[in-house]
Amino acid sequence: MLTKVTVDTSFFDLFPGSQVNIMLVSQIDNHDTDDNLVDRRKLLNQASKDALAFVEEAPFSNNPVIAQWRKAYQQFKKKKGVRASIEALLKRVDKGEELHPISPLVDIYNSVSLTHGVPIGIEDQKKIAGEMHLGVVHEGLAFRPVGADKEEPTLEGEVAWYDDQGAVCRCLNWRDAQRTMLDEESTSGVIVIESVNEEQAKRADEAMEALASLLKNYFDITPDQQVVLNAQNPSVTVK
Repeated sequence: MLTKVTVDTSFFDLFPGSQVNIMLVSQIDNHDTDDNLVDRRKLLNQASKDALAFVEEAPFSNNPVIAQWRKAYQQFKKKKGVRASIEALLKRVDKGEELHPISPLVDIYNSVSLTHGVPIGIEDQKKIAGEMHLGVVHEGLAFRPVGADKEEPTLEGEVAWYDDQGAVCRCLNWRDAQRTMLDEESTSGVIVIESVNEEQAKRADEAMEALASLLKNYFDITPDQQVVLNAQNPSVTVK
């Protein structure tokens, strides 16, 4: 069970002036039903249209959201071809691919991610082993990506989210672990948005506001806790 979220000094040393938005939610019902399927499809379609504003430049890599995260990913060790999660979403939009509903909470945070051009991650609070950290890690932290059938442990000098049992999300916000992933049975989550500059941080703050509104509309809940972590305030204890 998640007890605390901490951004390590090593992350702020690598990205001075960065921030991480944290939202803790509970009492969610993430079962996929037809009750709001049409509405969620509309939400994703509108978000895909909004996201076109972030991919107006050609080539794709020249767009600021993409260029900023690629530059950030050059600052630490990573697997070849690894990109920020927001780039993967925006690439699908740029190619004209339709985003299909997955589950209520996933659809909500994907729509917010696209609309605001920010990477959003979410893990099941109950599956986290103790304190969850973000920082530069050592080689060999246990990690099995979502959908994979074998372990892919961390590299020396990689930036990752991790807990007492291994990596939770590798390469900053690239890929979640199967061990801690959100599923239909999940009832509580820890939602994160990382920002490495002021412009990203502004959009992250707006994204969290939008997410809180959608959580109220779809689940009739309000966040249990909502905080911005930075070098002066790097931790939040789960109440």
